[in-house]
Amino acid sequence: MWMSWLAVVGGLVFLVWSAERFVHGAAGLARNLGVSPLIIGMTIMGFGTSAPEMLVSGMAASSGNPGIGIGNALGSNIANIALVLGVTALIMPLTVDSGILRREFPVLFAVTLLAGALMLDGELGVLDGTILLGSTALLIFWMIWLGKRSQAVASDPQITASVTDPLTGEFEREVPSSLSTGQAVFWAILGLVALVLSSKLLVWGAVDIARDLGVSDLVIGLTIIAIGTSLPELAASVMSALKGEDDMAVGNIIGSNMFNLLAVLALPGLIAPSILEPAVLQRDFPVVAGLTLVLFLMAYGFRGPGRINRLEGGLLLACFVGYMTWLGMTGLG
Repeated sequence: MWMSWLAVVGGLVFLVWSAERFVHGAAGLARNLGVSPLIIGMTIMGFGTSAPEMLVSGMAASSGNPGIGIGNALGSNIANIALVLGVTALIMPLTVDSGILRREFPVLFAVTLLAGALMLDGELGVLDGTILLGSTALLIFWMIWLGKRSQAVASDPQITASVTDPLTGEFEREVPSSLSTGQAVFWAILGLVALVLSSKLLVWGAVDIARDLGVSDLVIGLTIIAIGTSLPELAASVMSALKGEDDMAVGNIIGSNMFNLLAVLALPGLIAPSILEPAVLQRDFPVVAGLTLVLFLMAYGFRGPGRINRLEGGLLLACFVGYMTWLGMTGLG
């Protein structure tokens, strides 16, 4: 069994590294092609942080284990809000002042409701996957439109710098500008290849562990895989907060969660249609929906900037520990 655990640990390490390299190269290439940092940050960097989940979900489904992909999509959203933002807010309280993020919150709610509605019949099939994948394309187009609209407002001579959305400056600082086109292509391709190989290694080890421990693929996806594939978001959010880029720290989570519920959840339905375990609707999805609501209440900012303080960060982290304990009590068998 030690080989399986070694495969999981090694797969996760290389998955995190390859995801960072892929996003670094893709973002650098897009900037060299003249795409604005704001649009790069909202699309490529947002989509790229979900790349590990997508590859793992696709590999698991193609191996006949769609439960891992479903658990990964839902578990990653739980980990992103409760673990990633909980830890980040404990280290550095977060202030959310971006108008762009205020527009993304309702979309995150709509995406959550859509995913829940499609799973309500207890199945995740090809039609469900097609709808989710089509919605992913619509989301990307909407993000591009929103980015262009925000740029147009910022470039208006009557608009002062003081009201320019803070995400614009944060993405400007973070999107790589020193890569040549050749270097960007190299890192993007290398990162993508490494993502495929590391996700395959991770899925192989996870399936063996599930069999040896007698737990379902769903539980493995909700725990080991979800926490592991959320490590890029944890690193990105903590570093953003330490740099004073609070809006980016929260924006990373909102974007990743939307892509998880659309692109990541679509793959098991398209590749390996299956009947959902009852726990998905009775236990896991309600937690996803509840934490999404909690994030909205904390970070939206109804009377000014939103704020996630250390106490709220501790409560989020406690929710994550409680959920993991719940899984431990109900997920064996």
